[in-house]
Amino acid sequence: MRFDVITIFPDLIADAVRHGVLGRAVEQGLVEVCVTDLRDFCDDRHRQVDDTPYGGGPGMVMKPEPFFRAVRSLQADKSSPPHVVLLSPQGRVMTQRHATQLAQRDRIMLLCSRYEGVDERVREALVDEEISIGDYVVSGGEFPALVVMDAVARLLEGVLGNQDSPQDESHSESLLEHPHYTRPALFETMAVPEVLTEGKHEDVRRWRRVESLRRTLARRPDLLTKAELTPEDWEILGEL
Repeated sequence: MRFDVITIFPDLIADAVRHGVLGRAVEQGLVEVCVTDLRDFCDDRHRQVDDTPYGGGPGMVMKPEPFFRAVRSLQADKSSPPHVVLLSPQGRVMTQRHATQLAQRDRIMLLCSRYEGVDERVREALVDEEISIGDYVVSGGEFPALVVMDAVARLLEGVLGNQDSPQDESHSESLLEHPHYTRPALFETMAVPEVLTEGKHEDVRRWRRVESLRRTLARRPDLLTKAELTPEDWEILGEL
């Protein structure tokens, strides 16, 4: 999997991808992250990437020319055509299912906007889809780009030590994950649930499913409308 990130803050991306799961994936050659400085594609001595909006209004808008030059330059490598993504609060909100779909691609190009956003012609001519990481606004597309890369990379074969991990995590089935415990069995006055210490695998599996459904029902009941629930799940929900 190759990620191309176009940004005016290349060091922010380059520094971040050296750490954690994404950093290990890069070290192992499972993921390639290529960072492009958008300012390298400006044609003025001030390397200006923004300008005032037509029609007036507050803020600045990112110019189309640098994005067109940068994207076309990177697209010149036709061995693996990129899927071009604009990180934008107007985009489709990222979900685990969406991350799974993106993980099937060989190359993703992430455009990081700033200020009031990009000239609309960038959206119209260059972008395959827009992605948001939630219904709120951050200062630029760099942190959302890192979120997308991390969410996608951890789904690639060999990136996580235990390949069952992605399937067991919250949102993988549109359900929140069950509680986790480790040693010691008793900490202060708080004990690990007895069922987890008895070694009965079927009882543990059932307990985890019950707690997953309980937590989802209490915290994110909206997710239950998207989940593929089994007859056992419906029985558990009826009891809850």
